Amino acid sequence: MSKVILEEIKNKEFYSTPNFTKAEVAETLDKVVHIVDHMMLKFHDDSFPRACSKDYVYGSVGNLEWDASNNESIWTTSFWTGILWLMYEYTGNEKYMLEAKKHSESFRERIDRYYNEDQNKAGLNHHDLGFLYSLSTVADYKVTGSKRALETSLMAAKLLSNRYIDKAKILQAWGDMNDENQRGRMIIDCNLNIPLLYFADQFEPDKQYYQMAYNHATTASQYIIREDASTYHTFHMDTETGKPRFGSTHQGYSDESCWARGQAWGIMGFPISYTYTKDKIFLEKAKCLANYFLNRLPKDKVCNWDLIFTEDDGQRDTSAAAIAAIGLLELSNSLEETDELKKVYYNACLAITKALSQKYLGTNQEGILKSGVYFYHGNLGIEEYVIFGDYFFVELLMRLYKDWNPYW
Repeated sequence: MSKVILEEIKNKEFYSTPNFTKAEVAETLDKVVHIVDHMMLKFHDDSFPRACSKDYVYGSVGNLEWDASNNESIWTTSFWTGILWLMYEYTGNEKYMLEAKKHSESFRERIDRYYNEDQNKAGLNHHDLGFLYSLSTVADYKVTGSKRALETSLMAAKLLSNRYIDKAKILQAWGDMNDENQRGRMIIDCNLNIPLLYFADQFEPDKQYYQMAYNHATTASQYIIREDASTYHTFHMDTETGKPRFGSTHQGYSDESCWARGQAWGIMGFPISYTYTKDKIFLEKAKCLANYFLNRLPKDKVCNWDLIFTEDDGQRDTSAAAIAAIGLLELSNSLEETDELKKVYYNACLAITKALSQKYLGTNQEGILKSGVYFYHGNLGIEEYVIFGDYFFVELLMRLYKDWNPYW
């Protein structure tokens, strides 16, 4: 891949700090607490919000009831668990911790089911183990020190490592690892799955989890980013030669457009890889992605679902906005004080957070962040709550509110 372009940021508003104070962040978090308390009346034990709402009301799905006809619990249940951990860390109220602890056991049962019963019933044959276990058992370990949660997290990391293809230096996203038509597919979402491997390597370095994660992030940085700093959702590698094949999309408008949530995964994920590896190439690539993203925002600073759409009347995806804002903050915190973009990224993060808080916060107590998009082409979760958007918005607020230890 040729050198990636670093665009100059066009919107000069990002060179000034928005008026959005820490007190206003706390005020928004307090509103979130009331929403979560209401949601907990419906979602407890093995009842989780579905991936997206319908008419702004979440239906229920079980963490242990996945089957081939219902893939909504395959990767999204942990976001509700993550919200509960965040609520516990914010309020200190043990009711959130006790409920999240139940979820840790549910995720342990899910991986035990994989090894002891029918693998297909566990819904774990994919790379999203990182999402599932970082926000459940890794969070549990980091917050409570639970040895059982750590053990479960390491089991999940081992299972995730089975998707690593050495020749291609990637983790395959989904599909049968032995199917020639599916082998070699990586997607940009995996930027948030590999932190599970970085985490596990601290306890089991002999398993080379760090190297797998670093190799995948490096391969993604080389091929999933186009020269203009937009990203493919999906990239296909030749698993026999390790050479790149082609990029495509599953979620975006077209193979050559730029799916907003994918760009956000890159803006957030590459700086996280930097925190573990200190390889500055991840920061340089993240800067390119961030500038491309910021230059294509509507006036209210909240992106449309694909960055090919830049008008004010487009379909927003607030989940992508929240993820990107976290990435901008992570990127800002990682840059040297002498880098003029350090303050710009912080300002942009604050501007996006302000817009989400003032315009898109849920009003019916059934969810947290309005105007999300789950899968546009599938007509699924458009102009709705999406549970991952809810989670990342709360994480964003926590990062701005306090010195918070990420679950990633």
